Amino acid sequence: MIRWRGKSATIATIATEAAVLAAIVCVTAPLHAAEPESWTAREIDMLRSLSLDNLEPLPADTSNAVADDPVAADFGHELFFDTRLSSNGGIACATCHQPERRFTDGLQKGVAIGTSKRNTPSIVGAAYSPWLYWDGRRDSLWSQALAPLEDTAEHGSSREQIVQVIATDPSYRATYESLFGPLPDRIDRDAIDRVFANIGKAIAAYERLLLPAPSRFDRYVEAVVTGDVQAQAEMFSAEEVNGLRLYIGAANCTQCHNGPLLTNNEFHNTGVIAFPGDVPDKGRVTGVREVLNNPFNCRSEFNDAANADCAELEFVRTGPELVGSFRTPSLRNLEFTAPFMHKGQLGTLADVLRHYNDAPPAMIGHSELAPLKLSHRELQDLEAFLHTLDAPLKTAVEWLQPPD
Repeated sequence: MIRWRGKSATIATIATEAAVLAAIVCVTAPLHAAEPESWTAREIDMLRSLSLDNLEPLPADTSNAVADDPVAADFGHELFFDTRLSSNGGIACATCHQPERRFTDGLQKGVAIGTSKRNTPSIVGAAYSPWLYWDGRRDSLWSQALAPLEDTAEHGSSREQIVQVIATDPSYRATYESLFGPLPDRIDRDAIDRVFANIGKAIAAYERLLLPAPSRFDRYVEAVVTGDVQAQAEMFSAEEVNGLRLYIGAANCTQCHNGPLLTNNEFHNTGVIAFPGDVPDKGRVTGVREVLNNPFNCRSEFNDAANADCAELEFVRTGPELVGSFRTPSLRNLEFTAPFMHKGQLGTLADVLRHYNDAPPAMIGHSELAPLKLSHRELQDLEAFLHTLDAPLKTAVEWLQPPD
């Protein structure tokens, strides 16, 4: 044991003895700090299921014959940033789906020609979802791409105007005809609808390229799976590890936010309060009616599949339990995507976690939540973990900028 000698000790003596003490601490303390996190086999299986390494290849979209055509993707890229597809010449898809904000806009509700009814969701990884929009009112990426073009609060355009832009732009016309065949000489209603549907399919070909890249979380899972203790210690703080344990455990997040994209793509009522001044939003119960009657749904004549498999529509739930329910969003790339929920009612991740912790009753329908009863510290740890899901997109940079 080292004893200090009192005031007469020299600075050199004190420094020497301090160095010896530090050496003793360094020999003993890290032995405990460096111990690997104890993950059970079941927990490791769960972590592996959440990793992007477990993400299946992008599913084929047989309803869209040009879904994976690079020419169509290039065409869709141009259309996505083209303001001529709006009634005032000032709105593009990219107005609300901004690449620098992970294809959201940072607003509670989208603002274009007017103010939309809901928050602008990210479209990163949307090609994996069988349903689009917060209420699932579209059942394909290409049919979703059509809806904003005619929405009076968004592009405020018309099918006729969209066809006119394609027909009168020599470059657009040539590209369109290389993909879909000659534009019809006689533009009647059926022809307009067909061209309009094809425009949605080109935009969807571009949007299929918008995919998430592995995050720090995914690298941590790899370290856990391979038993790389050093990488685990360097990758996650103690708070982030605890937050991850809560995520797959007591916080029950994986009930809805599961799989590599951290969403089950299902619809849930989570008791979110109505937007100020709005009546409570009925959500999926109205969205499912709309998709079943949409002229561009899976059953329509515009489906390119020879034998359309429309099982999602065939067996879709339509019951009253859907009142007030909304699609589970992915938790990947949360950075820059606030505010949260279907109308941007919650401004920060901390607000979201407090909401789930308190589990208030639903204003409409029945909330599925039960209070989590997590402590303030546990909520902070859970939020710390959620930030490890941020990453740049897998998409090449040139696709994230307006075309030349």
